Amino acid sequence: MIGRRGRRAVLGLTALMVAGGLAACGSDSGSGDTPVLTWYINPDVSNLEPYVTDEDGNQQPGGQAYLALQCTEAAQGDYEIEVELLPNDASQQREQLVRRLAAEDDSIDMMSLDPAFTAEFANAGFLEPMSSEQQSQLSEGMLEGAIDAATYDDELVAVPLWSNTQILWYRKSVAEQAGLDMEQPVTWDQIIDAAVQTDTTVSVQSKRYEGYSVWINALISGAGGQIVEDPEAGKDAKITIDTPAGKAAAEVISKLANSPAAPAGMSNADEGGTVATFSADDGGFIVNWTYLYADPNVAGFIDDLAWARYPRTTDGDESRPPYGGINLGVSSYGKHTDLAYEAAACITSEESQKTYALSSGNQPAREAAYDDPELTDAYPMADLWRESIDAAAPRPLTPYWSDISTALYSSWHPPSSVDPDTTPAESQQYITDVLQGQALL
Repeated sequence: MIGRRGRRAVLGLTALMVAGGLAACGSDSGSGDTPVLTWYINPDVSNLEPYVTDEDGNQQPGGQAYLALQCTEAAQGDYEIEVELLPNDASQQREQLVRRLAAEDDSIDMMSLDPAFTAEFANAGFLEPMSSEQQSQLSEGMLEGAIDAATYDDELVAVPLWSNTQILWYRKSVAEQAGLDMEQPVTWDQIIDAAVQTDTTVSVQSKRYEGYSVWINALISGAGGQIVEDPEAGKDAKITIDTPAGKAAAEVISKLANSPAAPAGMSNADEGGTVATFSADDGGFIVNWTYLYADPNVAGFIDDLAWARYPRTTDGDESRPPYGGINLGVSSYGKHTDLAYEAAACITSEESQKTYALSSGNQPAREAAYDDPELTDAYPMADLWRESIDAAAPRPLTPYWSDISTALYSSWHPPSSVDPDTTPAESQQYITDVLQGQALL
């Protein structure tokens, strides 16, 4: 991570001259009487710096800090935007924001928010409600999957900034050797069998963390099920894992974890670790997010790299890929909530999302951006990403997702211990007990 927590960058006109972040004190007015909006961002390609330097030494647009700079300029003195950096880990990001917002900290105006926690923040009253007009304006042109992940209790509660999804990445040579027709939908069974046949591996995120819950949720959703039947019921929600869909998900995990296709260290694999495993000589298949295409680890075999839709859990049921990304939330405790929503409209515009996609590899939430020649030239799989985002299965939009997720990945870990006949029922009971205060995490 570049910079230290607590350091801010004032992104006014001065930043253009120095092309970098300047320290700022935490006031709510910038140049003269111009209101300052503080935006807490998640780490990205440039963190607090508006620009990055390319291999030729030229400055190029960076990440969210660059969007803040551009929107500050576009506001023409109506507001300035400062950025402050959140921790790397999504759970730690949530912790810091919850702690400050629970104390009604008015120094937070906007925040980059993981979709998994958006419902929780809305339910707690941390997010400023939007008017019907704002909801209509800010949702126009957004992909359906992105809107779903920013909606709680039938209201848009945050603005999709960028969307992410997982697809199946594979080596063409391995698929050809196994005789797989990758022009047709493939199942997890087919992928695992192909890897065993070719002495290669299937890389998945399955350490004891949120990423494992993402995989379990996608598997269950892909078999026609759901982890939570009525998320609006809060802690009284019905957990529905002990179902045919839950058993199908457990069968996939058990089969992979106990096969030669399981990489060494599967039970401790996160996003970065799976890329490293896939990049090894025996790497065959991996499910991972859109940014894998730009990862230096795959540069050595880029001509052998190919992609397809996320694997099906069961033959005959369309896959439901994971959904990720970032929503832009406006704090209900900020001093300038109306201005914050004006800034949000600029930050999440089609042009801003395209710029951010080209600089960071994080893909737009706005559908029209996927038709832009610059984007499709840079990412030849952009149409597949758009299709996957629309077909994605967001994690259950419940304010109790953090507890549900922790109980879920704990009870399904390690993957090699998953038993299709017992794990779904046991985890369903454990999650229910946790929600009812009858069991501890």
